[in-house]
Amino acid sequence: MTDAISASPTPASNSAQVNSPARVLIASLVGTTIEFFDFYVYATAAVLVFPHLFFPASDSNAATLQSLVTFSIAFFARPIGAVVFGHFGDRIGRKATLVAALMTMGLSTVLIGMLPGYDAIGIAAPLLLALCRFGQGLGLGGEWGGAVLLATENAPPGKRSWYAMFPQLGAPIGFILSSGFFLILAETMSNEDFLDYGWRIPFIASLALVAVGLYVRLKIAETPEFRKAVEKHERVAVPIEVVFRNHLRSLILGTFIAVATFVLFYLMTVFTLSWGTTPLEKGGLGYSREQFLVVQLVGVVFFGLTIPLSGWLSDLYSRRIILTLTTIAIAIFGFFYATLLTSGLTGAFLCSIIGLALMGFTYGPIGAALAAPFPTMVRYTGASMTFNLGGIFGASLAPYIATWLATHYSLDHVGYYLAASAVISLICIRLSGREEV
Repeated sequence: MTDAISASPTPASNSAQVNSPARVLIASLVGTTIEFFDFYVYATAAVLVFPHLFFPASDSNAATLQSLVTFSIAFFARPIGAVVFGHFGDRIGRKATLVAALMTMGLSTVLIGMLPGYDAIGIAAPLLLALCRFGQGLGLGGEWGGAVLLATENAPPGKRSWYAMFPQLGAPIGFILSSGFFLILAETMSNEDFLDYGWRIPFIASLALVAVGLYVRLKIAETPEFRKAVEKHERVAVPIEVVFRNHLRSLILGTFIAVATFVLFYLMTVFTLSWGTTPLEKGGLGYSREQFLVVQLVGVVFFGLTIPLSGWLSDLYSRRIILTLTTIAIAIFGFFYATLLTSGLTGAFLCSIIGLALMGFTYGPIGAALAAPFPTMVRYTGASMTFNLGGIFGASLAPYIATWLATHYSLDHVGYYLAASAVISLICIRLSGREEV
């Protein structure tokens, strides 16, 4: 299974070039910031715009559910992206693969901003939307694992969690940029203009961010650990085969360790935004779009602040301890979620702050934790597959399930759903060995 193509070009030619810590951390952060900006722009539009533009033939609740189904498509595309980009990331290198993943995600996002609506082309509109959403998921499936490896495989001893935390900061930064963009548009144009063309601006503007990301990524050298694997002829022909044959246990446990992280985040963002802005007469909380975007932006600030704190604590103590304590706290929070969210605007702010602060504590160390069990020769594939399978089980249907539970039962059951996901993750953390987390 080892690589026998020693005559082919390899990243070993970059061996004289050493990445500075600042260059590594900026390159790992800028890509995930762009990727998550693109992803969250879609998530916000899936709640605020797409039900009206792409699914107008349905009643409002059905249209929202159909829009959230297209949101879930990306999570099923992400493992495919993890396999495809992971294969090339483990075969030809982290750098080139990260550039390709960024291009895939960026172009898919720009195309969404140019799509005509249902009134113009009928059923082709939601089908094209779904196809572009698949492209977004494909790109993000390859982006995350490569960005984490770019950071961790350049990290000095004892700093792996701290370095792995930097690409995770792309999530809150991307969310703040996305929500801020929509908030500015909502404040500067009428609702009719926003639904007509304003929502397209963030999608098309992401092209400029992609250009910046490509510039930074093209300036970095290959990681030292991958260069060593090339020099020792340790690469394998089919990385995904090796992952399933030799590391299946780590793949399964890692997938479900990440479940609570995904459920928490997509409940606190996509579902909570949807339910918070649903009119009172339809069972929602009746806040305006502008009010609730501010609520979420404040919560995301705490998300961003707790990510570096958790990375530092994970190196000081251990990722296992931080993940265990945080997952227990997520389970407890699930039982108070509905009470906080329905206790007026103050309660909504507290719910957002607490939930997204917990998200930072679990998201900070999860990158290094999911990459740790896999050797260099299959680490891109293994880490990406673990993270993105966790996305399928934890995030893909989370907004849909939560909407269904809140509609057919009560908001309390959404909290129970979150608590149950935390229990599953906690069991898997305890089943994993210390060297696996």
